[in-house]
Amino acid sequence: MKLLRILLLMPVPPLPFGSAAARWFYVLLKGLVERGHRVTAFIVCNNLEEITKVNTLFPKSDYDMRCYTIPKQQGLMSKIDTLQRPYSYVFSSELRQDLAAELAKPYDILHCEILWSGWLGIEHRERAVVNVHYLFSLDGTFKHDNSLKTCLRRFISDRAEQKLLKAFPKIITLSERLAKHINQINPQACIYRVPLGIDFSLYPFVEQRQINRQPIVGLIGGFNWTPTYSAAERLLNRLWPEIKRRVPNAKLQIVGRFAKDALAAFTHVEDLEIHQDVPDTVPYFVNTDVMLYAPVTGSGMKVKVMEAFALGTPVVTTSDGVEGIPACDGIHAGICEDDRGLIERTVELLNNPSLQQERRLKARHLLESYCNPKITVEQIEQVYREILV
Repeated sequence: MKLLRILLLMPVPPLPFGSAAARWFYVLLKGLVERGHRVTAFIVCNNLEEITKVNTLFPKSDYDMRCYTIPKQQGLMSKIDTLQRPYSYVFSSELRQDLAAELAKPYDILHCEILWSGWLGIEHRERAVVNVHYLFSLDGTFKHDNSLKTCLRRFISDRAEQKLLKAFPKIITLSERLAKHINQINPQACIYRVPLGIDFSLYPFVEQRQINRQPIVGLIGGFNWTPTYSAAERLLNRLWPEIKRRVPNAKLQIVGRFAKDALAAFTHVEDLEIHQDVPDTVPYFVNTDVMLYAPVTGSGMKVKVMEAFALGTPVVTTSDGVEGIPACDGIHAGICEDDRGLIERTVELLNNPSLQQERRLKARHLLESYCNPKITVEQIEQVYREILV
């Protein structure tokens, strides 16, 4: 295809071991520039340290990047703006001004990653596309707290999702489930499915892993996110006691952001280790015999499941856990909705190292064929083609 002028909005920095979205942004930005497109990336960072990391990974000699920190919310006008356009507070006035200046020049595509970036593209929607990674309304975010403040947040968030989804004629999303939900809200939109891509060079795969004498069931993720917290709660309350009874020497390892804070009520659980805010999760993936991730609900692709597949960690999960990935139960992972089935699949894997090896090889191969950067970025280019027709 012809080389394009692309304005790319990313509300988190494109870091290979950052948040779930950040890992995709890393692949996307690198891939578009390597294909020769002229990309100006507008990147929201939390602090100067993140800006330094981004500038190191993407030198200014090769990449046109503009990094901005999240402004402090102050005053009545800030609160009014948040009510009218929730989560738009991350975009500073400097970012908005610089983006407006670029939009005044010739460009081909305004690409808004994550739905809330759509607030900056809503006036330029004919040449814009927004990529929807998840939806609060599907995830049940704020569902379990009925305080007045939380109910208000839920109402404002749901209303904002509806407004943005109805506004854009071109929408990218990650899974059939998200696509169907979006189509119900905006039947006129052209909806494209493009899976998240990950850079496999960052995920070393050992052909034959060592088996732990004391088998480890693990859960890795960010526990300030509703789906992951619900998976931890289900695991600790409903799944682990029976798994421990049937595999007495097993231990449970929970790792990730806010893990100790979120799960403080469960520290008494037998043979449980909790590791919070570790600098690198890869060693924990590699040392886990089965990752058991069973969210009660949660939309979008689960990057921690993708990482487990990439690193060769056998997975037991629900259909939500493999959303957006064509994984099959009994082939690439253990996939089941009910507690009994999740327990059976976990125990079977813990007791069968050869089955663990079979699953990990097939899961890695599936991910390489479906989520590699070449395929996913080419699919994004195809979306651009259709927008420009």
